[in-house]
Amino acid sequence: MFHALALLAVAWGVTRWPEARLDVGGWMLAAGTLVFSGSLMLMALTGARWMGAITPIGGLLLIGGWAVLTWRTAGRGP
Repeated sequence: MFHALALLAVAWGVTRWPEARLDVGGWMLAAGTLVFSGSLMLMALTGARWMGAITPIGGLLLIGGWAVLTWRTAGRGP
């Protein structure tokens, strides 16, 4: 839920601060959400336990996306 809100905020931020290169963090959040949630969903639907090894990669992408967004937006604000 929070990652979806963050993606909306990134879309807004890209139009407001194009020089900040927020798109990198946005793509990392999108990929992380897809890999993390997708692997868990496939595990639940198919019972393929090996998908559990892929789930942490999605988590790392999410953490990396938040880190990039934090780094790129540091010092920006009202």
